[in-house]
Amino acid sequence: MKIVAVVGNPKPRSRTLGVATTVAQTLADGLGGGPTAPTISVIELADHAAEMFSWESAPLGTLTDQVAGSDLVVFASPTYKGAYTGLLKAFLDRYPSDGLHGVVAVPVMTGAAAVHALAVEVHLRPLLVDLGATVPTRGLYVLESQLGDLEPVVQAWSVQADPLIRRALGVGDAAPGNDP
Repeated sequence: MKIVAVVGNPKPRSRTLGVATTVAQTLADGLGGGPTAPTISVIELADHAAEMFSWESAPLGTLTDQVAGSDLVVFASPTYKGAYTGLLKAFLDRYPSDGLHGVVAVPVMTGAAAVHALAVEVHLRPLLVDLGATVPTRGLYVLESQLGDLEPVVQAWSVQADPLIRRALGVGDAAPGNDP
């Protein structure tokens, strides 16, 4: 099982990175350990911003292939102007329609005000669905005021999200046809 966290914050080593890795680790823990334990990779788009619009970029081609070949991807962005960042959008523009077919996606956004909490559902989720990803659960919106005590926020979200994600992945007790 391959999990990737894609961080669309233009600032490297951001708080959005912390949220994305916490969500990815929480989901990995929910999927179990042992020899088949999920592997987690992190892609910070800020590290690749200079070549984002170079369509021939081999490193970006490798990253897009890595994401498309993953089982579960956490797409994380801070809220900019009521939506996700242009950096994340530019990365996702590299995919054709249905380019994320077969990928289970989790949209995650951070923001300063609760007034933007629906941005994850209204803006990021539809883009991922349009690219063919399966988005089985509500996205997670984390307020800046929650960043100091992030674990309980992510754990509370994962209680409802885990069974739906497991079902979408066809894993364990929540495989299709079984009620979680």
